[in-house]
Amino acid sequence: MAGLAFSNVTHRFGQRIAVDDLNIEIEAGEVVCLLGPSGCGKTTTLRLAAGLETLQQGRIAIGGHVVADERGSLAPEKRHVGLIFQDYALFPHLSILDNVAFGITRRDALAEAQAALDKVGLGDRGRSFPHMLSGGEQQRVALARAIAPRPAVMLMDEPFSGLDVRLRDRVRDETLALLASTGAAVLLVTHDPEEAMRMASRIALMRAGRVVQLGTPEELYNRPADAGAARFFAEANSFAGTVGDDGQVATPLGPVPAPALRPGSRAEVLIRPHALRLDDSGQSLPLRVLRARLLGADSLVEFDLGPGLSPLVARLSPPHLPPAGTEMRISVDPGQCFVFAA
Repeated sequence: MAGLAFSNVTHRFGQRIAVDDLNIEIEAGEVVCLLGPSGCGKTTTLRLAAGLETLQQGRIAIGGHVVADERGSLAPEKRHVGLIFQDYALFPHLSILDNVAFGITRRDALAEAQAALDKVGLGDRGRSFPHMLSGGEQQRVALARAIAPRPAVMLMDEPFSGLDVRLRDRVRDETLALLASTGAAVLLVTHDPEEAMRMASRIALMRAGRVVQLGTPEELYNRPADAGAARFFAEANSFAGTVGDDGQVATPLGPVPAPALRPGSRAEVLIRPHALRLDDSGQSLPLRVLRARLLGADSLVEFDLGPGLSPLVARLSPPHLPPAGTEMRISVDPGQCFVFAA
């Protein structure tokens, strides 16, 4: 039985379709990420699950029980969901303990709130107020408040976007471990592909209200459904061409197989910068460096492909900073090359 299920959900704002025939099931203990650019329907989907938007078409079920369909909708407070927003939404006039206890209807609310604070490592800060805590601590308070009522479903809307980069990774990992211990079905909204791959069991990539691909992080990264999906997870060098009689597309880096396309059809080839490697073998291609920049763990190196062609972008690891004009030999990892119909 799915912890949270969307069936044929469609939602409009005026003439604009925000969510278009959405079908997703999230099991108890599973983290599913809605990933996509701003305006693709991610937050609307989350708000529909929470009951903050009235469902127009389709059905939403929690724990096998319908909470919204075209006949009516269960109130948000009766859906047994936890909510974590981007701005944490803590009450500034309440102590941390009272913030977490807010909304717990059991008689032992303060004891439950204290237990939740202990789980997030803030058991000694119950008498503090939100302005006395750091951003990371406030995020943990919001998490404690969400888990304290023991919800069946956890809904998270860009919960880590307000944290600095160094803190973000640690808080993500702590949150993931805590969510796993609750057994809740988790729906996480983000526009960050790295965050989605780090947090999610499965990713639903959305575009213009529709799910264009649903699968594990490995599936979406290594087997993207289309060129847009491939580009969303990583920048890419793009080449246009025609599939030859041999089933391959000619590119400046050599032929690339296109088994899914017919000979004579137009194709777009995407080659990720990490697909390019230094290679001194006789099978590699000599290229001249235009510029190089150090990015920390690797280097961004641009190569000249000749007149009329955009520079080839490579990410080389370990980092290399060759001077402009240096000739280097490069080979291509076919696993990071993708061909789509143009």
